[in-house]
Amino acid sequence: MYVKTLDYIRQNRMFASGDRVIVGLSGGADSVCLLVILDELKKELNIELKAVHVHHGLRGKEADRDLGYAEKLSESLGVPFVCVHVDAAAYGKEHGLSEEEAGRILRYEIFEKERISWEGTKIAVAHHADDQAETILYHLFRGTGLRGLGGIRPVRGRIVRPLLSSGRDEIVAYLEEKGISYCEDSTNALMDYKRNRLRNLIIPTIKEQINEQAASNILHAGALAAQADAYLEKQALKIMSVYGKRTEGGIGISAEPLTHEDEIIKTYVIRQMIAEAAGTEKDITSVHVEMTVRLLDLAVGSRISLPYALEAVRNYEELWIKKKKTEDHVDKDKADLLPSLQITSFPYKKGQEIPKNRYTKWFDYDKIKGALSVRYRETGDYITLADGGRKTVKAFMIDEKIPKEERGEIPLVAEDSHILWIIGFRISEYYKITEDTHTVLQIQLDGGTTDGR
Repeated sequence: MYVKTLDYIRQNRMFASGDRVIVGLSGGADSVCLLVILDELKKELNIELKAVHVHHGLRGKEADRDLGYAEKLSESLGVPFVCVHVDAAAYGKEHGLSEEEAGRILRYEIFEKERISWEGTKIAVAHHADDQAETILYHLFRGTGLRGLGGIRPVRGRIVRPLLSSGRDEIVAYLEEKGISYCEDSTNALMDYKRNRLRNLIIPTIKEQINEQAASNILHAGALAAQADAYLEKQALKIMSVYGKRTEGGIGISAEPLTHEDEIIKTYVIRQMIAEAAGTEKDITSVHVEMTVRLLDLAVGSRISLPYALEAVRNYEELWIKKKKTEDHVDKDKADLLPSLQITSFPYKKGQEIPKNRYTKWFDYDKIKGALSVRYRETGDYITLADGGRKTVKAFMIDEKIPKEERGEIPLVAEDSHILWIIGFRISEYYKITEDTHTVLQIQLDGGTTDGR
């Protein structure tokens, strides 16, 4: 285990001589193994360690036990230790997150704060090979591209994962051999969390009934996906270096040469452009990328709204990702009130129950040929009725007895002048799910949920 971990660290260049490393220490087997091994390696690697334990305010006495053990272990190794208390349940409720996701976000925030205050350079966390297999399957089942199939990266910025090449069984065997105890988290056995169902039910069933080497094969496929993703990233960067343009207003690319590239290269270039303009890849989905790619084949002036107050715009010779400009006829304060929407897509299975609430809607993705935008009412806007006829949005609002002064305040999701959704009211019949639907586009008002709460 010592040699394997050292080789993996060197292979991925995780540490430089003199690094000061924050180690996430929960008290479980994985993090205990991580701290013990890094403590053994610290002289050879010339690194300093500090253990950080996050008490999530969950699991009562069991969590207090974990804290006590983590503190004693750190003390026995002579490693500086700090514990930070948080209320993961309250944070999750406030931000509409599960306790699991809330805890993850809070942990990384605390690790980063401790790193800065300690003048640290790296953060080491204890993900291992079994976590990697779970992550790849989780991304696959939810819907993902090559990046998601590549799983967890051994190095991501300042975060490093020295145990990613070792399985859970190896970790436990190492601790038992050295006579080192660890804490068991009782929630790991619960089936309430999706990760636990993968870990305790799905992967064991696959290994038992399909192939004993399933987990290893998943990791191998993930490694290939990660290599392919890295290669395509490099190709996209080369294209951007030749045809890309950067100004204070945004980032653009010559449209004509990009249209001749393979579709997968187009998506990588567009994703890089959006991420660069936004300063992050968070909340940038495949739907945003695909709809931006569609702009290459649409008329000059076509545009699509993107996260982070961005928009993609097709002009005569280029495609641009830039900050939204307030139109002359729209008051700036009013434009800033346009809602944030969460957009996802997934295969439709016949008989699936369609959400029945005002703020989450499903649409037939295959019927959408142009780029979508979120905006207020304009002259000529219409929706399609059940009989195939059209009704102007103005007429709809009059029939619904919406006060005249409020009609211009209602946001719309639009494909040119065809309105998919008058948010809070109805959707166009043309875009509704049918038995012939293959792919669903789900649009959810930010802050709402699929059950309407």
